[in-house]
Amino acid sequence: HNVDCTMLCEFAPSSFVTTWALLTAIGFSIVMISSSIVFFHYYWKSRVTYEKWKWKTNPKFPSPEKVRDEIVQTAKGIYTATIPPTISIYLAQTGNSKAYCSDNPLTDADHGGAIGLLVQFLLITLVSDFCEWGYHRLGHVYPQFWSFHKHHHVFFNPSPFAVIADEYVDQFFRALPLLLFPMIVPINMDVMFFTYGAFFYMYGIYLHWGYETPWLSAHNPIFNSAYHHYLHHAKAILGKPYHTGFFFKIWDNMVEGGVYPRDKCFCVQCEQKKGKRSPEMFKKVVVPDYSVLLDWRFWTGDGAWSGISASDENAELTAEEKVFASAAKSDTVK
Repeated sequence: HNVDCTMLCEFAPSSFVTTWALLTAIGFSIVMISSSIVFFHYYWKSRVTYEKWKWKTNPKFPSPEKVRDEIVQTAKGIYTATIPPTISIYLAQTGNSKAYCSDNPLTDADHGGAIGLLVQFLLITLVSDFCEWGYHRLGHVYPQFWSFHKHHHVFFNPSPFAVIADEYVDQFFRALPLLLFPMIVPINMDVMFFTYGAFFYMYGIYLHWGYETPWLSAHNPIFNSAYHHYLHHAKAILGKPYHTGFFFKIWDNMVEGGVYPRDKCFCVQCEQKKGKRSPEMFKKVVVPDYSVLLDWRFWTGDGAWSGISASDENAELTAEEKVFASAAKSDTVK
């Protein structure tokens, strides 16, 4: 396939190492800028109001050290997440994949124009969501996979910085579709990279936002909400693969043990009905001073770059995890 375009395929350097370094730098910058904007508006002490807080799934806020760990964990693993897309671009440039680019995808009649573009976007989203659910579920069913994935679950009360705060193995495999898709079917590189780099990450920020919203109730039948992903961080461990899906609920609904007991729902709307998001409760909430994140000295202390420097943890979940871990004598925990 000859690549003739003025966008991604042409923009990328011919050097593999340079492309990888550029994608890593751009990726980390996008992650930090987009997550910082949301974090500032919903976590910064001067920006937290009762009207916002009453939609926070966990009424408490993570410590500055925990947020630092999220950022460090992201930085430690993102370099592997950019390997599959770098290989994908290299193969496209050398004509060794089915990938292509277009000067204007909307008018590219050879590939269906605007309708073809929409079909590709929907198929990328659907297939990627299934792959993400399947791989994510492995991390909660098999001890070998949990040994990597558990590092993401130290962030039991995540902030927007926790979206890809994973170990390097998880980062690599979650980006693998960016390499595999163009090897299997003709696909527009710009559409695929936009879907992953913008659309997926923005939804990831929403899932790790820490807040819920009235326009997407946790009780809706189709989409996973921020509540479901908070629940996943707080309740799912090895042997308890609650809500491992990303966009769609259907995958978790298809399997046994994929859905947290509905009669135990603690979404914001249910908690509000129980009177657990009252103005009186808000007055007792301690919002940490996150301005320390802007102090370079905060990043130079002992263990600051370990990714596990924070002392706050989910004690109940930690104790339960130890029970499951000690009982995991077979390949699969049921």
